[in-house]
Amino acid sequence: MHPFQIIFNPTSAAELARMPKELQLQILGEFRGLPQQVLLDDSDAFGKLERTGRTLHRFRVGDYRVYFEKHELGLVVHRILNRHTLKDFMFRSGLKMEEDEALQQNPKFWELIETAKTAAKS
Repeated sequence: MHPFQIIFNPTSAAELARMPKELQLQILGEFRGLPQQVLLDDSDAFGKLERTGRTLHRFRVGDYRVYFEKHELGLVVHRILNRHTLKDFMFRSGLKMEEDEALQQNPKFWELIETAKTAAKS
């Protein structure tokens, strides 16, 4: 197996750094088996959000959702959000569907992801 990297963009790294150390270790510990799961394209272990040819995956760690994208070197973690934040987000948006489908269709979610990308370029 070739090297597999897990890359935290500046936004997701900052979100992780703000968490208590025990929670950081719990989240990082969940990445142990991730490379094998990610390489299986048909894995049902992750939520999947698609928009204009771009695919984000989501997996849960306790009360948190980790949003990542496959990359040629492994994967890039875009955001680590508390699930209550997402529920509040969907509630405010007035969406009445499954979490992944609701997020996939909501441009504000994609703006949230893109802000991390533009912050990294600054």
